[in-house]
Amino acid sequence: MALLDIKNLTFAYDYENIFENVSFQLDTNWKLGFIGRNGRGKTTFLNLLSGKLDYQGTISGKIRFEYFPCVIKDKTLNTLDIARLHSDFALWQLERELSLLEVSDEVLYRPFETLSEGERTKIMLAALFLNDNGFLLIDEPTNHLDCKGRQIVSKYLQSKKGFILVSHDRAFLDNCVDHILSINKSNIEIQKGNFSSWFYNKTLQDEYELAGNEKIKREVKRLDKAAKKAAARSDKLESDKYGMGPVDKGYIGHKSAKMMKTSKNIERRNTNLIDEKSKLLKNIDEAEDLKIKPLKHYSQSLISLENVDLFYGNNKVCGGINFTINQRERIALQGKNGCGKSTLLKLLCGENIKYTGNLYKCSNLIISYVPQDASFLKGSLNDFARENKIDETLFKTILSKLDFSRGQFEKDMKSFSDGQKKKVLIARSLCEQAHLYIWDEPLNFIDIMSRIQIENLLLKFELSIIFVEHDKAFTDTVAAKVITI
Repeated sequence: MALLDIKNLTFAYDYENIFENVSFQLDTNWKLGFIGRNGRGKTTFLNLLSGKLDYQGTISGKIRFEYFPCVIKDKTLNTLDIARLHSDFALWQLERELSLLEVSDEVLYRPFETLSEGERTKIMLAALFLNDNGFLLIDEPTNHLDCKGRQIVSKYLQSKKGFILVSHDRAFLDNCVDHILSINKSNIEIQKGNFSSWFYNKTLQDEYELAGNEKIKREVKRLDKAAKKAAARSDKLESDKYGMGPVDKGYIGHKSAKMMKTSKNIERRNTNLIDEKSKLLKNIDEAEDLKIKPLKHYSQSLISLENVDLFYGNNKVCGGINFTINQRERIALQGKNGCGKSTLLKLLCGENIKYTGNLYKCSNLIISYVPQDASFLKGSLNDFARENKIDETLFKTILSKLDFSRGQFEKDMKSFSDGQKKKVLIARSLCEQAHLYIWDEPLNFIDIMSRIQIENLLLKFELSIIFVEHDKAFTDTVAAKVITI
């Protein structure tokens, strides 16, 4: 066991502090889940730990950090050779780890570039865990894993210790971590337990603070009214000293001063209450409800497929596809990585995909599409809104609700995090009035609070949607029908 001690950590990017005087300790035996909304510095923090960035403050502890994902410079090398570049192990040790990850030994003797993204993820995690006394910094390993792959890797991590895991998959986190490190709006905190226990505690804390905030607001309002009343009475008594007729000016002056003192005491109580109120709500993420205005089509059946086979060149990707998309249906499309899910969604969107069988679309069907890849985004949000003919104000309002700051609106999208880029594509889709929404892995890199907002949107509004998503909690909540290919 070793302690990682962080004291007064400060780091700024483009003159904007990401971390300011942050201090905490963590145990290197922990299985630590690392959460926080997009853009709050999770990957930056991992880069600080691994020595890739300069900072102020101290990070101390006799710890050797290993970072995932690894940088692979030459992917033409055999997988075994690449694994050995990042770790020192006996072959049988790696083979044992791969058996736990349900990966065949034969992949070790193939060029790394021929492996699927899921196989690459498993190989490199296995190799890194074989480093003696290494502490792993695992940054979003689930993005290239299908549902089964996530279950396998989650079970594998459950058997390990000594890592920080950045993930936005709630079910994945619940299964393999024993502590949560969360970057909140105003601080960083550590709690024992998994994501569900952390979220339960946060919900209770938020409810407590909201109730306290409302109580203080009512008391401030009452005291304001009392202070104004006391001040008005004091002013009236003071003016009576100079009124008509004989008066006891000493008595009236004493009474006026007493009322004024009462007014000042009330003001002091109000100030104390306002100070107390300012300590509340600092860490409440205002996950405001999103809205959408889907179009209704005159046809109940929007798209129908009969015995459809998909081809990539002359190779059949998948076959025997039969299903219908009806209005107001929420459909999850599932299957192993590489089985043709994205290809099928592109076909539904009208792209030139080779297929056989029958594909029927109702006339005048308007589709809104969120692609899997968001890396192409660059330029300003204003130009993006104009190019896509969407309402700029609505577009930015949705992004604000998804935790974009005002400063983010002025930046080039090229500098956005992967999660922020994906939010841009989702916000565009929500601005588009369509009969059918087709989303391909919309939640990749997106933080948990935003996922919950999107869940609530899809449950509240009667829109027609077919989507591919490997987040089990999201799919279980949203999908009314599951189609497996």
